[in-house]
Amino acid sequence: MRTLIYTAFISLDGVVQAPGPDPDYPNGGWTFQDIDFVPEVYELKGREQEEAAALMLGRRSYEMFAPVWPSMTEEFPKYNAMPKYVVSTTLKDDELVDNWGDITILRSIDDVAALKETDGGPISVHASSVLAGNLQEAGLIDRYHFLVFPVVLGSGQRPWSDAAMPKQRLDLVESESYANGVQKLCYEVVR
Repeated sequence: MRTLIYTAFISLDGVVQAPGPDPDYPNGGWTFQDIDFVPEVYELKGREQEEAAALMLGRRSYEMFAPVWPSMTEEFPKYNAMPKYVVSTTLKDDELVDNWGDITILRSIDDVAALKETDGGPISVHASSVLAGNLQEAGLIDRYHFLVFPVVLGSGQRPWSDAAMPKQRLDLVESESYANGVQKLCYEVVR
């Protein structure tokens, strides 16, 4: 069985929307505003890229990443080379970019569950807040990797399901605090 890891930059109040510049979101770019750059903060992101065997995105995140990441050969060499899965009921095969390697569209959460049952390494889920909530609700996320930024944004997309569900316990497996106030928090889901 494959491990599904949700990874995100997240504000203290749980917002994952637009950590980079985004003219459609009033707080876009919050990971870079008023927070000193500390290279050690991003060690987790490099390690995730090395350990992942596949990348999974929701449709909207795919549409934001696909025009940009394939050209970022120095920053994302492994992500660019590995298989990608886009979870979408609306995206068509002819809308996939042709310069980003093997991309498969999964049409349902059941398709994600079936993919998890296959052999292979970890699948890294980036951004994709709606997908994250659906995966959480279905009990498919195995780990959470968060870089928590010392900002409160109020409004914005969060990666949690609003559905009534049983409490989900998490074990902290890795943490670190950085001089700029960012916290690394990695949790395993207790089953």
